[in-house]
Amino acid sequence: MNIRMDETMTVGEAAERVGLTTYTLRWYEQEGLVAPVGRDSAGRRRYTAEDLNWLVLLTRLRRTGMPVRDMRRYAELARQGEATRAARRALFERHRDRVLARMAELQEDLTVLNHKIEMYGKGDR
Repeated sequence: MNIRMDETMTVGEAAERVGLTTYTLRWYEQEGLVAPVGRDSAGRRRYTAEDLNWLVLLTRLRRTGMPVRDMRRYAELARQGEATRAARRALFERHRDRVLARMAELQEDLTVLNHKIEMYGKGDR
């Protein structure tokens, strides 16, 4: 994602860049997942490169199945600064364990699907 450090984007541009709807982006703000975003002289939201990087992280956490409550907890810890590094790492380690377990389940499911596809393909010959 290429955005200059001095460049800002509207809510629509930011949402499009990170693959969210503007509704979801505003919801993230309301839920406290996103720190208050800067505004222009007309009061419209203006997202920075730092804001976009944060949103990309949130979308990846969500895509990997992290519950919103854990995302909210992470955002709270991140705002508290360096003293919360260990807690943030522990939160990510727990989530990684859940992701790895889910990946193992999906691999088992894929094995069954591949077996069925192979089995049904034999009847086509």
